Amino acid sequence: MKITLLVVGKTQTKYLNEAIQEYEKRLKHYLSFEVIVIPDIKNNKNQNQIQQKEKEGEEILKYIDKNDHIILLDEKGTEFTSLKFAEFLEKKMLESNKKIVFIVGGPFGFSEKVYKISKEKLSLSKMTFSHQMIRLLFIEQVYRAMTIIKGQPYHHE
Repeated sequence: MKITLLVVGKTQTKYLNEAIQEYEKRLKHYLSFEVIVIPDIKNNKNQNQIQQKEKEGEEILKYIDKNDHIILLDEKGTEFTSLKFAEFLEKKMLESNKKIVFIVGGPFGFSEKVYKISKEKLSLSKMTFSHQMIRLLFIEQVYRAMTIIKGQPYHHE
């Protein structure tokens, strides 16, 4: 099973990058995991939010294979506890050999084309986080889920 985190725009903050890289390194012991960064589509005076989402959506679609299982990180998505997220991931891993692609959109969300290809939506919180911060939070939760699945002492309840 392979999990990909597809994100729009680079993480600029050094300490976030270092933490993301640390969890990526830890995850390699459990599964194939990669982060793909799509360059930012700069908002300019000639583009409205819908146009920017459409351009980002076109770029996102370039990285998607028809067999991928697409899950959007979206504020209107399903929320899980860490244990339930681990169950969710384990079920997805057992269901199929498909690659699971989690997508973090740009600052204005996703285009309709991206919503149409998604199978599910996942929310990490009712709170709003920066797109850079959500990457770290998500990768840590995937790592936590893998330790739960493997019965290792990282998560405490």
